[in-house]
Amino acid sequence: MLIIGELINTSRKPIREAVEKKDAEYIQKIAKAQEEAGATYIDVNCGTLLEQEIPTMEWLVEIIEQVTKLPLCIDSPNHLALKAGLAKTKNGKPMINSINDETERMKTVLPLIKEYNAKIVALCVEDAGMPKTNADRLRIADSIITKLTKEGIPLDDIYIDPLIKPLSAGEKHGIEVLEAVQKIMESYPGVHTTCGLSNISYSLPARKVLNKTFMIQLTARGMDSFILDPTNKEMRAALVAATTVLGQDRFCRKFITGFRQGLFE
Repeated sequence: MLIIGELINTSRKPIREAVEKKDAEYIQKIAKAQEEAGATYIDVNCGTLLEQEIPTMEWLVEIIEQVTKLPLCIDSPNHLALKAGLAKTKNGKPMINSINDETERMKTVLPLIKEYNAKIVALCVEDAGMPKTNADRLRIADSIITKLTKEGIPLDDIYIDPLIKPLSAGEKHGIEVLEAVQKIMESYPGVHTTCGLSNISYSLPARKVLNKTFMIQLTARGMDSFILDPTNKEMRAALVAATTVLGQDRFCRKFITGFRQGLFE
């Protein structure tokens, strides 16, 4: 299970304030906390800063890599900011968040995947926009996987994001994604799926309950990566328990380790 720590994002008020003050110590504290909580990658996103995004991305990558050996997931809608961040990375194999099936996005991001030998998060979005049906979602996923693999990108480096829509906007949005994840994982052995969970509960009460339940159900359908807050003990505990029940925890070692560390208290 690959966990992408989502906390270093300037859309979050404390992170934006720390970035504006150039408070490297605070940013580094958040990076270390995610590493200690079991993150596999640390996402770095400063896309809200617009004109200052490129120098800010370079600064963030430099200060984060001073305190952690985890590889980074460089996250931006701006391919120039992606390139700036990737050029600074030194910790292992980087990840890019994200590409999609829009012509321009594919054209600008694909060369970066190749140049930096990066893993890639791929959103199910095309020139016509977001998928309206599950058939659209699966068709777009197929198109992206076909294009990337034809360019030599290994399936193991591709993380399809099926694009989660809020339940508040349609009661079938959850089950549609669950079915899409299962179909993608069955149809393309070796590919991966990932997502940010919080959109499923947007504008609804008790969001943590919905997010946790959805995560467990996605794991059962084959999703093998999540973009989340790894310092949230309740979510981590649910994820460890889910993977153990699914037979993905040899001799229940991770579950036992989590228990000894107080994860389930």
